[in-house]
Amino acid sequence: MNDNLVPRVLELRGPSEPAVPLVFDSPHSGIDYPADFDHIAPLKDLRQAEDTFVDELYEAAPAHGATLLRALFPRSYVDPNRSAEDLDLDLIEGMWHGPVVPSEKCALGLGLLWGRYPPGLPLYGRKLSVAEVRRRIDGYHKPYHDTLRRALDETHARFGVVWHIDCHSMPAMSNQMAREGPGIARPDFTLGDRDGTTCAPELTEAVRAALSARGYHVTVNDPYKGAELVRAWSAPAAGRHSLQIEINRRLYMDEETFERNEGFDRLKADLGHLTANLAAFAKARLI
Repeated sequence: MNDNLVPRVLELRGPSEPAVPLVFDSPHSGIDYPADFDHIAPLKDLRQAEDTFVDELYEAAPAHGATLLRALFPRSYVDPNRSAEDLDLDLIEGMWHGPVVPSEKCALGLGLLWGRYPPGLPLYGRKLSVAEVRRRIDGYHKPYHDTLRRALDETHARFGVVWHIDCHSMPAMSNQMAREGPGIARPDFTLGDRDGTTCAPELTEAVRAALSARGYHVTVNDPYKGAELVRAWSAPAAGRHSLQIEINRRLYMDEETFERNEGFDRLKADLGHLTANLAAFAKARLI
């Protein structure tokens, strides 16, 4: 699989070592804000939505034989980890033609197109036109999903199985828009397999055990179970396994200044060990 850069949209890096059936994606690490965003929210507040540095933390994946996909655009512009049908029609000016299935997150203003940002303030000073919404879906959301799908399909076709790791970060403390309410301290890592439906239990346990062995506090499906990317592209019975990993940002960055902290290098090294373990895990289960 050749490396591929789509300007302002995504970057796909193929294995630099012999390939293993392992694909990583980082859908929320993009910091390239499109010129037509037209938000009224302060940029510093919008940046709280970014999974800042997550793509960098996993950048060793190709050196272990894995594929790595990352978004270059911010999730607050259009969220790859939401269904294209997860729309709030109150945010759109004009008649939307197409299916609409709003989620619980959409009701909070955090659907495919964010309408609000923590602590629940309006992101825009106007409604978005149908053409704007379509452009974001067709120009950003769809290419990301199509690229991930092709990477997973090609890996599965080659090996008969694929292990997909969906990479995210989470604030150290829950905010006002979190399901559990504000002020709740987050664990070091949360693994999400949507209550055991998106991957074999052995993948979740392998990641949990590897991180716990390095001294991290790891929870499973609490407070995050996994969202659209692991739901849409997993089928464990068919050898397609997807697991979401959330990293507590306090481990590696200052959440106010968006700068790396003293824990960054250690965490990156530990994630390199995790990636090596997952590569060995994947090779040991070839069918």
